[in-house]
Amino acid sequence: MLFQLRQFFAVFLVSTLLFLSSCATQAPSRFEQAQQESTQRGASAVVRESESGGSFNRFFPPSSAGYERVYTQEKKGFAEAKLKKDGKEMAVMAISDTLNNPSAVTKFEKSSQKIGGYPAISQGSTATAVLVAGRFQVKVLSRDPAFSESDRQAWLEMFDFNGLARLK
Repeated sequence: MLFQLRQFFAVFLVSTLLFLSSCATQAPSRFEQAQQESTQRGASAVVRESESGGSFNRFFPPSSAGYERVYTQEKKGFAEAKLKKDGKEMAVMAISDTLNNPSAVTKFEKSSQKIGGYPAISQGSTATAVLVAGRFQVKVLSRDPAFSESDRQAWLEMFDFNGLARLK
């Protein structure tokens, strides 16, 4: 009888410990932590009202002056194309719908520079961006040192900003 009581008590203790430990909260994994931090900063998933990436393609400048335009990515709210010259990647051009990242619009608020009549900013030494119709960010990023800021501005001027603004 004493043996059965000890056995019952041991099983009871083990099952209680297992139950209590399974109810304890675990620290989030590094991936869960990153997800929590990014959503706390205001990041969000792609909004339903975003334009499809394919709808942006017609607003990119065509291949010209020895440069080849190669589309590389399309997804909801974003499209990207590379500029290649003699097979070498010189720049990347992109259009993104800021409905997916409204904080992107604030960096244009104090802009004194305009390209094609729209506010423009330099981002570091390799990127130039334009905000079209308060919604679409058009960006050219140099991938080769020979592709200068004036080259980026010239390619931005070749985008169809007025057509893009009508998407709004």
